[in-house]
Amino acid sequence: MFGAAVLLAVAIGIEVGATALLPRAQGLTHPGWSAVVLGGYALSIWLLALVVRTVPVSVAYAVWSGVGTAVVAGIGYWFLGESMGWVKAVSLAMIVVGVVGVNLVTA
Repeated sequence: MFGAAVLLAVAIGIEVGATALLPRAQGLTHPGWSAVVLGGYALSIWLLALVVRTVPVSVAYAVWSGVGTAVVAGIGYWFLGESMGWVKAVSLAMIVVGVVGVNLVTA
């Protein structure tokens, strides 16, 4: 189970990195950055597929997508100049609470 958690964390990190690089791909018109983004997504999905061998897909995907969404929103705010109003912050908090809830119910 520890190995699956590590793989899931790596998958999330790669997916977050690929998503944060999307602006550089310029709508997938810049071939180099587009290859990096698409390769990152492919690697992340492959790792997620390995994780679901041992972790229920509902839990793995909830963590992968929820944590990824929250971290990308944070990167957007702190590094990419995106806004963070109270509605966005509360919505992100609800995503985190939902992921925790899915994990508690499954455990």
